[in-house]
Amino acid sequence: MLLVVDVGNTNTVLGVFARAQNSPNPADDAIPHYDRLVANWRVATRQGSTVDEYGVLFRNLFSMASLEASEIQGIVISSVVPPLDPVLRQVCERYFNSKPLLIEPGVKTGMPVHYDNPAEVGADRIVNAVAAFEKYGGPCVIVDFGTATTFDCVSSKGEYLGGVICPGVGISADALFQRAARLPRVEIRKPARVIGTNTVGSLQSGLYYGYLGLVDGILELLLAELGQETQVLATGGLGSMIGTGSKYIKNVDEFLTLEGLRIIWERNVSAHHSLVPKSSPSISAKAAAPTKNSSAMRSASPRSPR
Repeated sequence: MLLVVDVGNTNTVLGVFARAQNSPNPADDAIPHYDRLVANWRVATRQGSTVDEYGVLFRNLFSMASLEASEIQGIVISSVVPPLDPVLRQVCERYFNSKPLLIEPGVKTGMPVHYDNPAEVGADRIVNAVAAFEKYGGPCVIVDFGTATTFDCVSSKGEYLGGVICPGVGISADALFQRAARLPRVEIRKPARVIGTNTVGSLQSGLYYGYLGLVDGILELLLAELGQETQVLATGGLGSMIGTGSKYIKNVDEFLTLEGLRIIWERNVSAHHSLVPKSSPSISAKAAAPTKNSSAMRSASPRSPR
């Protein structure tokens, strides 16, 4: 099985991919292919957590899903929180006996990056672009609703063109609540009607339809540059809520980033056989055996706020 980890500023999303049920014998495959998502979790990103705290968290998640750490044959990580990178490397080595592939400059993605400085592009943005082009073709725009909302553009040739970054709806709401003493915090959701008849309803209407207007306004301009045939899809924590209300977003793909991590891992595993361990001890056996930090793998895109 393959463990994929997407570390954002607010949330960390994990997924476990297994071979298709009709997949050939693993021993017969030079390059393993994992195309069936069997488990996924969304947890809070905590920069202060230690290696063992993350190890216990992962162990508990695996236990609840009736999965064994010893079955993990590869790990790939996308992170926009650099202080957590060495922590997660040690978690992978100590609890899974596996050297992770981190998405960073030098990793083979199969996608040219047409950014003034490609090292500035967030790892998650490249991962999303790779998955979107693989699944939907191009040209396309990926809207990722995270701590920041990003709009990433991919050409018909599969080139990463760049995009737009704006504050996420969550931090926009936080700024409003912090600066307006009499306004209560409200749940961000689509209200029953646009005209609010109380403070809560008015706030929800402003947050939802105001942000929807921002999204559709940016997409209208992007489609004018890329062409009206461009496909638009959404992902991220609030992708389903905002995406389904947009007049331009046609697909909401909740697991797009996890799929992108899987695709990039498969493109790199043939060149890095060490990414596939011969065998892995159980999670309990490794928990007590600390190891040294591993060195980073070659990779293809750095960090940006998310």
